[in-house]
Amino acid sequence: MARVLIIDDDPLICQMLAAKLVKMDCLADSAHTLAAGVAMAQAQPYDVVYLDVRMPDGNGLEQVEKLRLSGAQPEVIIITGMGDPEGAEKAIKSGAWDYIEKGSSIKDMVLPLMRALQYRREKGAAKPLRALKREAIIGSSPKMQLCFDMLAQAAGSDASVLITGQTGTGKELFARAIHENSPRGHSSFVVVDCAALPESLVESMLFGHERGAFTGADRPRDGLVSQANGGTLFLDEVGELPLSMQKAFLRVLQERRFRPIGAKEEVSSEFRLVAATNRDLDQMAADGRFRQDLLYRLRSITIHLPPLCQRQDDLHELTVSYLNRLSQRWGVEIKGVSPDFFDALRHYNWPGNVRELFNVLEQAMTAGGSSPTLFARHLPESIRIARAVDSMSRAAGDGHKAAVITTLANHTGGRSAPAKQPAWPGPDASGMFPTLGDVLEEAMARVERAYLADLMDHVDWDIRRACAISGLSRTGLYNRLKKCGVSRRA
Repeated sequence: MARVLIIDDDPLICQMLAAKLVKMDCLADSAHTLAAGVAMAQAQPYDVVYLDVRMPDGNGLEQVEKLRLSGAQPEVIIITGMGDPEGAEKAIKSGAWDYIEKGSSIKDMVLPLMRALQYRREKGAAKPLRALKREAIIGSSPKMQLCFDMLAQAAGSDASVLITGQTGTGKELFARAIHENSPRGHSSFVVVDCAALPESLVESMLFGHERGAFTGADRPRDGLVSQANGGTLFLDEVGELPLSMQKAFLRVLQERRFRPIGAKEEVSSEFRLVAATNRDLDQMAADGRFRQDLLYRLRSITIHLPPLCQRQDDLHELTVSYLNRLSQRWGVEIKGVSPDFFDALRHYNWPGNVRELFNVLEQAMTAGGSSPTLFARHLPESIRIARAVDSMSRAAGDGHKAAVITTLANHTGGRSAPAKQPAWPGPDASGMFPTLGDVLEEAMARVERAYLADLMDHVDWDIRRACAISGLSRTGLYNRLKKCGVSRRA
């Protein structure tokens, strides 16, 4: 019997949905706050979660990923009273199953549930995947587990794979793992560094050449595409592939045939393609710097690797593993690591990702010398500064929050209130105090309306300029103006 959790602050919505779900032989529970809903999802194995967006204690969209990774990793269906294209995009990118409006009929609201349950049944009945070979990839955080699921899917298929992510996130390691776990794992894994290909020699390096095909071609040579026959061709930094070569390579992907320079006949190569990039290929295609048809061919399967700052749970495992590896490589005793060392690592945002972490650990090992223990003192100055600054920020946090609350509450109508005005209106006539959340929400609403009114007056209702200044999308700006009741003054 399927278990469903409804997270919504409207009791009528919860009752209506629950009654329908019971008729469908589902067990239905309800929660009226985000905190309660997340706690229930972590404690019970739910199959599906209905999640409202506007909740008393926060925005439901911010909790989609946490809910998806909790308990039985349920599918999440967003239900909202006010549809928002920006919210729909965010929901789907966060992994939500669907995004529907509460105004829909009850049939429309349960149809996504039926499909999600069918998907989970079929997924559960599928043949169990064998254990992945991923010795070089360290980490077990929820975000990495999702990547491993995608890796397993890619390894079981022969479709092209596009791996995206920032520099230093381990894209080549994932490409190798896909190859090693696939039926082609016994064959060659050929790496093409597109950023390092000399434009004058790129065709020869990829497709090969015959003897005498050009000056200096004193013997025939197989290209990298030929070398990958039966195995995997890995195009690293594919966004750097010269535009002149993209059309030629597109044909190779389609036909698996090509003509080496100077050859009279075409040759074939049955390779599997895996590509990686840290660039935004969609934007490059829109700008005419990358072929759209080639992009379609590259990303039959897409795996996005998270930056290290989003997988802090893996820091300890990564650190210990690499320090042990360094000790073996350098022939020294394994060092102990003090708590302040790990604490400093956690306060840094790692713009260079895992690659930067490993470089830092090498520096720390060197700085530690013969010391049996590594301390924060052995880390680079930039990391120790980041830790000190963050600690000061947290120490001053309560005072800063109080100042922000006062500023928000005093800011009305686009101008600051007199200094003698109280920071908040005070308890009601009966002496009852509202919750802090209610005070903050009311203050934020006043500030948002005042900001939008002043902004639109400043730009004379030029939507393009308003979006550029505020950082909002056009749709987001229109929705906020409507919500706050800000209109052009006559």
